Amino acid sequence: MLKIGNIEMKNQVVLAPMAGVCNYAFRLTVKEFGAGLVCAEMVSDKGIVLKNQKTMNMLYIDEREKPLSLQIFGGEKKTLVEAAQFVDKNTNADIIDINMGCPVPKITKCDAGAKWLLDPSKIYEMVAAVVDAVEKPVTVKMRMGWDEDHIFAVKNAQAVERAGGQAVALHGRTRVQMYEGKANWDIIREVKQNINIPLIGNGDVQTPQDAKRMLDETGVDGVMIGRAALGNPWMIYRTVQYLETGKLMDEPSVREKMDVCILHLDRLIALKNEDVAVREMRKHAAWYLKGVRGNALVRNAINECNTRDQLVGLLNGLAAEVEEKESQVTVG
Repeated sequence: MLKIGNIEMKNQVVLAPMAGVCNYAFRLTVKEFGAGLVCAEMVSDKGIVLKNQKTMNMLYIDEREKPLSLQIFGGEKKTLVEAAQFVDKNTNADIIDINMGCPVPKITKCDAGAKWLLDPSKIYEMVAAVVDAVEKPVTVKMRMGWDEDHIFAVKNAQAVERAGGQAVALHGRTRVQMYEGKANWDIIREVKQNINIPLIGNGDVQTPQDAKRMLDETGVDGVMIGRAALGNPWMIYRTVQYLETGKLMDEPSVREKMDVCILHLDRLIALKNEDVAVREMRKHAAWYLKGVRGNALVRNAINECNTRDQLVGLLNGLAAEVEEKESQVTVG
């Protein structure tokens, strides 16, 4: 099993920390589908230090989500350490994760996120400072490099280990690749062979079979699933089941998808308020609808929704329509 510091997971499947997605409503929903570890979306160190209200709200963790990793980002040692200390003492997160993988320019311009990938010595200095300042295990989520000419994945991971980091999650793409092209699992395997702390592999895990193949081919201790879980927490459940039993569980029905989408919506409303939650849920609903035949008109209508009743009516209407068509085929 995957173990980070003194935190032991019940399996090797980890939900990736996706910005703008991994709030409590989504994380708890995925957790209930069996994820061994869920990771919160990245939070600004300066937002924490300045007690920005929006940032403070992002630190909410439900006990049912645990074990949970809370991710912070920043480019300056002083504020990163202060933020880590606040998370350590004032939240019920189990793990403090440092982001050095975010490729977005507004983050890298602040010497944060993927900008760290260019300097293994900075990685050592920053991680060591955080480790010394907190009691919770410290981990790092990183990409394999800045670009094809600057791939320091092994040195960077070794720097994390020397600094006292308890695990590394490695995305097999460079910063320049963003989310395009193919993830390099050879680099992930090379890093695993050169560090002694747990390594979690990330990138191109789109099916339960991919997860098994990553574990077999790279030797990683855990598999991190990101975009494949959007609107599809069944990917987590099916992966856990496949790794544990070798059986590939059935895909969910449309009704099951819509029911979980509505549960997700209600949790988001409880977290934020109806107006904000419905607007934010539009993108999630589109993900839940992916692969559902005849979803185009409903998807367009969802983008005009402003209330829970409107959104729920569309989702239930689509499920009923699909069920009606399936019953006609069965009768025929």
